[in-house]
Amino acid sequence: MMAHRRGLPSATLVPPWGLAVAAMLSVQLGSALSVPLMEHIGAAGTAWLRLTMGALVFLAVARPPIRSVHRQDLPVLLALGIVTGLMTMLFLSAIERIPLGTAVAVEFLGPLTVAAARSHSRRALVWPALALTGVVLLTEPWRPDLDLLGVGCAAASAVCWASYILLTQRVGDRFSGITGLSFTIPIAAMVAAGFGVPQAVGQLTPAVLAAGLGLALLLPVLPFAFELLALRRLTPAAFGTLMALEPAIGSMLGLVVLHQAPSLLQAVGVALVVLAGAAAQRGGRRQPPPTARVPARNVVIRRS
Repeated sequence: MMAHRRGLPSATLVPPWGLAVAAMLSVQLGSALSVPLMEHIGAAGTAWLRLTMGALVFLAVARPPIRSVHRQDLPVLLALGIVTGLMTMLFLSAIERIPLGTAVAVEFLGPLTVAAARSHSRRALVWPALALTGVVLLTEPWRPDLDLLGVGCAAASAVCWASYILLTQRVGDRFSGITGLSFTIPIAAMVAAGFGVPQAVGQLTPAVLAAGLGLALLLPVLPFAFELLALRRLTPAAFGTLMALEPAIGSMLGLVVLHQAPSLLQAVGVALVVLAGAAAQRGGRRQPPPTARVPARNVVIRRS
């Protein structure tokens, strides 16, 4: 109400699809801008710094009530935190070696497979197969200079992202808003610390710390805020369909920010992944379980 009295534009004036696209732009811009920082403190160091800064923001904003965590909540919170930390490190290790758009497309196989499996239809399996065809065109495995380690890191990140979705739903059934993230992101930061601190030690200048804070705002803080607003006015299926644009956005920002120009064949590969992702979301709506301790909003399947 204060915003209206002061004449500031309301968030409701922004269409929900615009908020979803803004979230994806923030994620991929954060990924692209992580590349220069990785030259100083490595992929694991960047993951640790970004997660640590994000954890501090979430803890300051959410002030999570520790007493609300029951003993049965601990395994899933720990699992989600561990998966988030591994996923972040693996994805940054991938974009350290292969183009951003390619890494995003490979990683997108994770949520795409989950969406297809949820449809309970054998015909839906054609969409992961179509996306895999697009990934083959993107990675061009017949090239002698193919970075197998980079592709492998992206594929491992895809597995983590699929696990992240399933675990996020369980956490979302227990905690509302950003409470779940305020518990899991600090765990993810501690997981990344084991690999990232040795890389970053001695390199944490004020400029590096400021860059880490800025990247943390781009991912995961701002995307979560945008997605939360978008999901209030979008069905999960519609939101998931919009998310299929992420590989294309990754390729675009890879071109603009990192000057990674895809070939015509790779552009076709991106288009196939986007098409498969949009088609796989049909019938993907999930009803909140009636026994949830805290009423769950639509689940955000966003990596951190």
